Amino acid sequence: MGIYMSLLGRLSFRHFIWLTLLSLAVAPVWAEGTAKSVAEVTESPLTIIYSGNLEGELEPCGCSAEGNFGGIKRRASLLQTLRSKDPAVVVLSAGGLLSADGPGDRLKSQYILKGFAAFNYDAVAVQWRDLSYGAEFIESALPWVLSNVDVGGHFQAQHLITRGAETIAYFNWLDSKASPLRQMQGEHGLVKDSPTELLKALKLAKAQGQLTVLATSLSAQQIAGQMSLSNVDILIEGAAYEVYGKPRMEGNTLVVQPGSRGMRLGRLDLMLKAGHIQGWKHEVLPMPTSIPDAPELAAWYDEYNERVKADYLKRVAARNKLTAGSSPYVGEAVCQTCHAAQHKTWFDSQHAIAYEDLEDVNKAFDPACIKCHTVGFDLPGGFFDMNVTGHLLGVQCESCHGAGKAHVEAAGAKPVANAGWSKEKICAQCHVQKHSPGFNLDTYWPKIAH
Repeated sequence: MGIYMSLLGRLSFRHFIWLTLLSLAVAPVWAEGTAKSVAEVTESPLTIIYSGNLEGELEPCGCSAEGNFGGIKRRASLLQTLRSKDPAVVVLSAGGLLSADGPGDRLKSQYILKGFAAFNYDAVAVQWRDLSYGAEFIESALPWVLSNVDVGGHFQAQHLITRGAETIAYFNWLDSKASPLRQMQGEHGLVKDSPTELLKALKLAKAQGQLTVLATSLSAQQIAGQMSLSNVDILIEGAAYEVYGKPRMEGNTLVVQPGSRGMRLGRLDLMLKAGHIQGWKHEVLPMPTSIPDAPELAAWYDEYNERVKADYLKRVAARNKLTAGSSPYVGEAVCQTCHAAQHKTWFDSQHAIAYEDLEDVNKAFDPACIKCHTVGFDLPGGFFDMNVTGHLLGVQCESCHGAGKAHVEAAGAKPVANAGWSKEKICAQCHVQKHSPGFNLDTYWPKIAH
């Protein structure tokens, strides 16, 4: 279909009709979304690549093959390939790029913005998570769009994108009810609750023959409860977890749903007539390891890792001063004294070399990874540096059962910190969907059973 679409611009209308009728002998045209006859479809193809909710994922976790999808370096490479085949492709983001959940997320967010700038997205919607560090943190990096903004100067209310005879008007509705500032007193530049101005802009855009695209973090049902979608051609609704939703028509609006964490891209191949969708086809583009990293981002990635390492070492120095001599952890060697058989099982498992796995991929300085590959990282007395706390490397006894110093000092009379926890709860400290999507207790537990 991609080759078929690329040829349309070179064919006369007579040739287009001939080619289309020929294709009908073997398959319907635009089978996924058209209700128009061939005679009504004009020569105006357009491809839109869309994404949303990166959620602070600069690169995939990589701890499991089934979760090793996406990443900024692969996305840059895939977009280059798509643009080389069709320079007129439109690339849109529904926002949600950043995260502010961990100590290293501000630095990571800076590099996500730098990496995203290399994509040359045509427009990017603003979500509340993108404002975690303030509007000034993001405003100059990308073509942000926020259509119900109540503060001036930071973002544009709509963004117009022209491709040949077609103009795409991109809008974004940020739900004021989801604002993290609502519980605070005073004025905080909250977005407007009323959609009046947005509805006027959408109506005007349609009157001018533009294709209207509206992004939001709400579901289609939720936003339809707040405003009319009669002048919205394409609605990009709130993201699903990882996997893209199936597109559907709701009235005259085509609803699409991106997946989260930057693992895939969505592709819409459209046939347009004066800004109206005559037919459409949808495809999800995965980004597995077979897609090479973009070489022009190598320096960007190396610089990021150096900054992460430097930031980590600063926190190590601070942590060392605060926790020296007061650790509640003892390390696996002490546990071995009384639990030799269990220790042997652990020693032969992948848990024992979890930290070495990080070193193999140059991620032994990334806090997001270290947390699940050492004992007690970012907790008082836990791992913070291999030279000082090398006895806490890897996924050890205390990673699962909790700090053991009090247990040791009581000669076993006092239980370990996590005594009484179920196997499910113990494993769920690290084996969650984000890092271990293929985790199954019944198949994983025999590997470490003791």
